[in-house]
Amino acid sequence: MRYIILFTICMQTFIFSACEKGPGEGGMATIAGKVIIEDYNFDFTILRSTYPAQEYDVYIIYGNDQFYNDKVETSYDGYFEFNYLREGDYRIFAYSKDKELDYNMTSKKIAIIRDVSITAKKQKVTVEDIVVAK
Repeated sequence: MRYIILFTICMQTFIFSACEKGPGEGGMATIAGKVIIEDYNFDFTILRSTYPAQEYDVYIIYGNDQFYNDKVETSYDGYFEFNYLREGDYRIFAYSKDKELDYNMTSKKIAIIRDVSITAKKQKVTVEDIVVAK
C-alpha cells in the first residue's frame, strides 16, 4: 500500500511539472514572414535592386535561450514559416551585411531581429519584413 501511495505522488509531481512548458515546439501556433534583399553597389551608396530573398536562412530563438533553436530557408518568394510553436516569446532573425561600415569591411554581418510573442494556442503571427543588405 505504501508503494502505491508513493508511486501516485511521484506520478502527480511528474504530470504537473510537465504541464509548465515554455516557448518552443509542441504547439499549434505559427510565426511567418518574408525576407527582402536590398542589393547595393560595393560602398552602399546606390541601391541597385530590391527582391525576395530566395533560399535565405532565417533563425528562431525560443524564449531566453542564448543560441538559435531552429532554422528554415525562405521559399522562392522570400516567405518563411516556423510551425508547431507553443505560447511564449520568440526572436526571429536573419543576417545582413552592415551598411554602416567602411566598404572595405563589408564582410561583417549583423542580425536583423524581430521579437515576437505568441499569446494563443492556434495563433498565426506575421512579422514585419526582414530587409537585408547585399
